[in-house]
Amino acid sequence: MANETGKAPAMPELPEQLKELQERFAPQLEQAMEQVTEVNEQVKTFIKKNPGTVLIGAAALGFLVGRWASRR
Repeated sequence: MANETGKAPAMPELPEQLKELQERFAPQLEQAMEQVTEVNEQVKTFIKKNPGTVLIGAAALGFLVGRWASRR
């Protein structure tokens, strides 16, 4: 929208707003990343210790998804 001078109104300083958001949410994002990394390591360890169980589970899931998809 243009004002009486014909120019668009100035936008607020976006970099400052982004900096404030970063400062506000950085600790939560860092903690979430650490938790995701920890869960990823647990999953990889489980897969290495139980490859047969994982393969059977994947096959069963594939079968169920196939059955569900064929009904649509």
